[in-house]
Amino acid sequence: MVTYITEGVKVSVETIYQPEYSNPGNEHFMFAYKVSIENMGSYAVRLISRHWYIFDSNGAKREVEGEGVVGVQPIIEPGSAHEYVSGCNLKTDMGSMKGEYHMMRLLDNAMFEVQIPEFYLIAPYRMN
Repeated sequence: MVTYITEGVKVSVETIYQPEYSNPGNEHFMFAYKVSIENMGSYAVRLISRHWYIFDSNGAKREVEGEGVVGVQPIIEPGSAHEYVSGCNLKTDMGSMKGEYHMMRLLDNAMFEVQIPEFYLIAPYRMN
């Protein structure tokens, strides 16, 4: 698991290779990732949007942007967390992701950016 704190918001990510949804012969490797976003600050925040940078070990890069996460723009109260699970497919058995969440502090509607730490997507057999 990787963790990073930006402006009182802690983002933790863990990954899981999904062999049952992968097809290596067709260059399709599926990974799930679980994200926990914890508000360690004093004010409620809302996650407005996300921006992902996805890197495949074959040199391919892509970016994904969108509103919220898995269809919601959660409000995270101080001392609370929002967790979700999502997925990413790669053409190789190894890659990485990183990015940022665009957040709004509800007290004054101030916008700020929260870093999503880089995490690796690696099929377990590559670790041997």
